Amino acid sequence: MNAHEGIKAIKLAMNVEGGQFVVHTALLWDEHEVILVDTGIPGQLDVIQAVFEQEAVPFQKLKKVIITHQDRDHIGSLPEIVDAFEGTIHVCAHEIAVPYIAGEVPLIKSGVLAPPVKVDQVLHDGDILPYCGGIQVIHTPGHTPDHISLYHIPSKTLVSGDALTAEDGVLMSFTPAFTQDKALALQSIAKLIDLEIESVIVYHGGVCTGNIRERLQEIVENTTV
Repeated sequence: MNAHEGIKAIKLAMNVEGGQFVVHTALLWDEHEVILVDTGIPGQLDVIQAVFEQEAVPFQKLKKVIITHQDRDHIGSLPEIVDAFEGTIHVCAHEIAVPYIAGEVPLIKSGVLAPPVKVDQVLHDGDILPYCGGIQVIHTPGHTPDHISLYHIPSKTLVSGDALTAEDGVLMSFTPAFTQDKALALQSIAKLIDLEIESVIVYHGGVCTGNIRERLQEIVENTTV
């Protein structure tokens, strides 16, 4: 991996009624730009800026946001980020996600219209994005129809969104209660087995490393739908 490109898991600890809502997502960078994957719940611009500061990454270098899917806890602060950069942020999302993010149809789970944001780059399964050394787009529906995972090729890191969960550093299957199509979600996990993955950044659970392929195989074999 080039010294000027990389990926880092970041933790967003967001205050909500009743406590903190914690998620883990990713910053990717190269010598030209920084990319954020997902944006947490609404009202988190200050939290996101603070995390950039903690990681010694200039917030003004943020050029792109990649959305894994249209759930509110993933797109919530996207409008604030776009507004903060006066519309210069390049938003990327799967083709199925576009009308949800654009506020044209209600979000699947909350049933509300999202504040409209224009998707600048429509993503498809198998796309290789020429950023930060190369990012492969993997359509992993099941949790939602538009869900994608991202594979950072140089670091062999998977950003799994909600396709997987994790507990105490152990990679786990999807959460049934929040998964629309469980059979399809399991097929999506099976798609990941052939990738050479050294670490997984799980939105709800953190970072998992070690024997990822074997663990994915176990999950596929042992998850009932």
